Amino acid sequence: MKKVYIETYGCQMNVSDTELVFSILGKEAYERTEDIFEADVIMANTCSVRDNAEQRIWGRIEQFQTHKKGRPELVIGILGCMAGRLKDALLESGKVDLVVGPDAYRTLPALLEAVRKGRPQMNVELSREETYADISPMRIDKNGVSAFISIMRGCNNVCSYCVVPYTRGVERSRDFRSIVREACDCFASGYKEVTLLGQNVDSYLYEDVNFARLLAMVAEISPQLRVRFSTSHPKDISDELIETMASKPNICRHIHLPVQSGNDRILEKMRRRYNRDWYLGRVAKIRELMPDCGISTDAIVGFCSETEEEFRDTLSLFEEVGYDNAFMFYYSERPGTLAHRNYPDDVPQEVKMRRLNKLIRLQNRLSLESNRRDLGREFEVLAEGPSKKDKNELCGRTSSNKMCVWPDTIHKAGDYVRVRATNCTQATLLCELVK
Repeated sequence: MKKVYIETYGCQMNVSDTELVFSILGKEAYERTEDIFEADVIMANTCSVRDNAEQRIWGRIEQFQTHKKGRPELVIGILGCMAGRLKDALLESGKVDLVVGPDAYRTLPALLEAVRKGRPQMNVELSREETYADISPMRIDKNGVSAFISIMRGCNNVCSYCVVPYTRGVERSRDFRSIVREACDCFASGYKEVTLLGQNVDSYLYEDVNFARLLAMVAEISPQLRVRFSTSHPKDISDELIETMASKPNICRHIHLPVQSGNDRILEKMRRRYNRDWYLGRVAKIRELMPDCGISTDAIVGFCSETEEEFRDTLSLFEEVGYDNAFMFYYSERPGTLAHRNYPDDVPQEVKMRRLNKLIRLQNRLSLESNRRDLGREFEVLAEGPSKKDKNELCGRTSSNKMCVWPDTIHKAGDYVRVRATNCTQATLLCELVK
């Protein structure tokens, strides 16, 4: 059997897609390997959200080439969003044999066959129907505890800074029956947690089933199955969804709610379709029904024409919400987006970096304060496996998505464990077993 090695970059959706690719190729006499030196095919599943993500892949392509020097038959391929964005430029580099976009993975076996005959191949065609609903992913997680389930593909929001609609196509929801069936299969296989994935899960709709109803269906599989989801959009997260979460104890009390900016003018320029007050209203509703719900976010600083006063609005919103965690970036112009076509990237790089560092410092403080508020509290944690620093410690997450570490030689990955927080860092709750 031919051996395939894949490196995965970017979002959780790419991890899910890599599992689909292994499944598709596994039916055609290809075998997964984690050893790049024994691979017959080397591929990277890529991200295009920021320029530095693409630059990293170009660096990896150069390194892949070193494996090909003594093995000219070795196939090098690029999958995912970077394939969809750069297309011919990847083949024209002379360093890539195969370029395949997110909606074309079913064609991989035929494309690989053509490549082996000496013809570089590309398929980056986007689809209005493809959801891969009939394909059972080959799980690549190492702990067998948590599984990703893709519930939809593409995005219709077209935020002005974002390349995703151009690389992943229009929004398509997957048949809810296949999603529930996959979640049942995961639970039957020993998984204790599933994460439902979509660019905007709140806009999921298949027949008469919306996301709140789908979430309830998955949660009802078993009270022992934890259910998470990502990502929500502030304009679409509904009272019905929040009420569903509050009514089902096994739906994890955590919502990732990207704000991007705390200033109304910048939000409008980003085409986010909500304002500051609407966002804060959604946070208030979440906290009204689930006071213990963790909230995390994404933020971009230095977007086109952002002033110091407008940046301070983002700082003040962070203070007001008090996020548990945040993913923060400076604006990276992406070719082909509405912002690239219409707005100059006019905030100097040193200003972007200064603002980003200031926001990171603020969030570090907020994260530490959030963790300190949990000291002395008890949590039911799903153990994920040994901690990175000490094999005599286990690590796992609370329902609100906080990482816990505690001394434990009794339990194992997949066990629900009762712990008490005794100390903390900004990133981790340090705990003890509750006897």
